[in-house]
Amino acid sequence: MEEKYTEITPNNRLLNFNFRELVAYKDLIAMYVKRDIITMYKQTVLGPLWFVIQPILTTVMFMFVFGNLAGISTDGIPGPLFYFAGIILWNYFATCLNATSNTFRSNQGVFGKVYFPRLVVPISVTISNLVKFFIQFAIFLIIYLVYVFFKGADVAPNWYAFLFPLLVVMSAGLALGFGIIFSSMTTKYRDLTFLLQFGVQLWMYASPVIYPLNTMPEGKRWIFELNPMTSVIETFKYGAIGSGVFSWEWLAYSFGFMVVVLLLGIVIFNKVEKDFMDTV
Repeated sequence: MEEKYTEITPNNRLLNFNFRELVAYKDLIAMYVKRDIITMYKQTVLGPLWFVIQPILTTVMFMFVFGNLAGISTDGIPGPLFYFAGIILWNYFATCLNATSNTFRSNQGVFGKVYFPRLVVPISVTISNLVKFFIQFAIFLIIYLVYVFFKGADVAPNWYAFLFPLLVVMSAGLALGFGIIFSSMTTKYRDLTFLLQFGVQLWMYASPVIYPLNTMPEGKRWIFELNPMTSVIETFKYGAIGSGVFSWEWLAYSFGFMVVVLLLGIVIFNKVEKDFMDTV
């Protein structure tokens, strides 16, 4: 009797994104998302409350250090609103980037035993962190309503607020692209792990999280706008509180940058996937 077997071989094409295969493994993605949410703060005392405590403490620290001590302008916007509006998308981007950058090293045991699309893991990270993002966004709305209706703050949303879903997608895409690039490279070069952790912290200071972009010198502002997260954060602030600099050109640049990084990430990811078990 002739035996039947299935042979699984690596992709020969570098730029290969099998969307149908990912859809077929949607249950696995859902399982990873559920696992990430449950285990994120499973052995902590406060649990999911850290979703609220972390951004609030960060905002208070920014107000004290950069607002009171350094005297950095918030463009006439109350400190809690200005800083919270800046850290919402940045926290989502940074969390997803740090988590996806460990894809190969954190899952080498599973990857070496069973086949499934490896992109399932980083994609599930970007989805599971949406829970944290929406909780923090709800806190921002509460702070916003308090300042508008009880303290008479001169802030008002505008129709650019409809771009918020696009901004979330762009943040996720940038984090996913950069994350899988670093994850692929750290299979050989472990030092990049420390470089990324340090680099993400510096990246925040190169983004308009703690300062308004319009306070930068006109002739040098383009340097900050080369940062793809700059227009994402500024558009969020502009749509939510009416403060900041909005430009369709720079937003399109950030979107194009995201597409290029994702494509480059897929190319590097597919190349490393073929023999990562020999180097991880």
